[in-house]
Amino acid sequence: MVQNSLDRTDYRILREIQANGRISMVELSRRVNLTKTPCAERVKRLESSGVIKGYYAALDPVAVAAGHVVMVQVQLSRTTEKELEEFNAAVQHVPEIQSCMMMAGGFDYLLKIRTRDIASYRELLGTAISQLPHVMQTHTYVVMEVVKDEVTLSMSDSRGKRIK
Repeated sequence: MVQNSLDRTDYRILREIQANGRISMVELSRRVNLTKTPCAERVKRLESSGVIKGYYAALDPVAVAAGHVVMVQVQLSRTTEKELEEFNAAVQHVPEIQSCMMMAGGFDYLLKIRTRDIASYRELLGTAISQLPHVMQTHTYVVMEVVKDEVTLSMSDSRGKRIK
């Protein structure tokens, strides 16, 4: 499903589900002014088309021993398609890497990593991060305070108008 095929009701459904993934279909229907069956059909269509990729619980990182955050710049020794694919595949197997983004500029990747503390990060750096395929150099930046860390998306229609 492409963005152009989403209508205002779809966006309202998505906004409500982002705010509360456990919302009942009855309550969702009420909030978006649809009856239950058409609302459920729209949700199923959004799921099957891949617009809704899944549901999850937002956990308190400190409560689950993952309150320490670092950002790591990674420079690879080579950036041919093969090396990039090997690196991309390998980061999928390191659960502490919360996000991995390929960058344009002075380094190749930016990793967001969550661990229990600096000692556990140091161990991870030596045993996993530096062992990822083709890693030539890393630079670690310790996050002192997380000011904003959203997982929800701001949505705009096909004309770029922000949907509230």
